[in-house]
Amino acid sequence: MSATRERALPLDARERRDLCDLLAELGPDAPTLCEGWATLDLAAHLVLREHFATWTEAKMSTAKAKGLPALIDRLRAGPPMLPWRIPGLRTVLNGTEFLIHHEDVRRANGRGRRTDRPDLDSLAWKTNRLTGWRAARKIRPHGLELRSPGGRTHRFGSPGGAVLTGHPVELLLYLSGRREAAETELTGDPEAVAAFLKAHTGV
Repeated sequence: MSATRERALPLDARERRDLCDLLAELGPDAPTLCEGWATLDLAAHLVLREHFATWTEAKMSTAKAKGLPALIDRLRAGPPMLPWRIPGLRTVLNGTEFLIHHEDVRRANGRGRRTDRPDLDSLAWKTNRLTGWRAARKIRPHGLELRSPGGRTHRFGSPGGAVLTGHPVELLLYLSGRREAAETELTGDPEAVAAFLKAHTGV
């Protein structure tokens, strides 16, 4: 694919394609950051998320029984219906979902931070406004500040609280429950930091 066509590809479609390529490369039994899930489980989850209104263990088992190649084929076909195809909304919903799960597979298999995707950092930074607000609610009356290289900040609540520093995707991973895999630094008021560490910040 030419560089121009590559840039024109919607972010969620690009992450979908790249994750499918990685799943096909690693096979069904590779680890992920999702506790108890291998790559086959994750692929089944993504298919069920887009094609069914409800998720059950029985549906998960049925999906997994189809095998990883069949699940990848279904994912590659793209989102089947609304709201997954609405411009703008698809980036927020599917872009963030595929970004996080792509990193779940990458990080669990020894692959580090991607440095060539400013579009992912942009999406993650926007998403962090919501995930940071949710995390900050759990440590009141302490405040929370998210800091990214370049001086960008998201501040929630009282000043002088906990400060989480990292690239936007790393902050998103931390706030979505992937603390050990995220390249971040937590500093600030000791009480606020302790409250932040104690709180469940996964979404």
